[in-house]
Amino acid sequence: MRLFLLTLLVAAPAQAPPFDHSVARLTPAQLPHSWHAGCPVSPAQLRRVRLTYWGFDARAHSGSLDVHADAVQDVVQVFRKLYAAHFSIRRMRPVDAYGADDDRSMAADNTSGFNCRRVPGSGRWSGHAYGRAIDVNPVENPYLAGGRVQPPAGRAYLDRTKVRRGMAVRGGALVRAFAAIGWPWGGRWRGTPDYQHFSASGG
Repeated sequence: MRLFLLTLLVAAPAQAPPFDHSVARLTPAQLPHSWHAGCPVSPAQLRRVRLTYWGFDARAHSGSLDVHADAVQDVVQVFRKLYAAHFSIRRMRPVDAYGADDDRSMAADNTSGFNCRRVPGSGRWSGHAYGRAIDVNPVENPYLAGGRVQPPAGRAYLDRTKVRRGMAVRGGALVRAFAAIGWPWGGRWRGTPDYQHFSASGG
């Protein structure tokens, strides 16, 4: 009997760790590239949220997103749902890890939040500049504009009918989770779909 019980214990799959999160205030020193004087929000208005997520290796990981303080609870709700759905995320690091270079962050397939930058080709602040926008899995969910695919590796995912892990699709876990907090999906934009982009303002 003891041998039988031991065999069961050894054969049983490891229990998945529970979803966890923590929230911390930010200082200018922690945002050396993504924030500068003249940004529409101050570091004091931002928070760093550490979250549990499922990686493409089917293991639980911990990553961080910088978001506006008033978006924290909604963002935690989204990623709690994604964790429960085992939705795959490649990596999750503040954009300062890439010198606040959006192209570098996208090329790394990095899920990120705050970045004080303007909408490309526009004088308008991006939703990221307010800490109220998140880009998820940029390679699997590229941005299309003027014949360009950003990041270039996202070209392999232009066929949105061929659904693969980490993709944002209509009715899928990712789009539904953000819709539940009222954040529209950039993948619905006509002419320049931004499949990775979710924001409180819809822009």
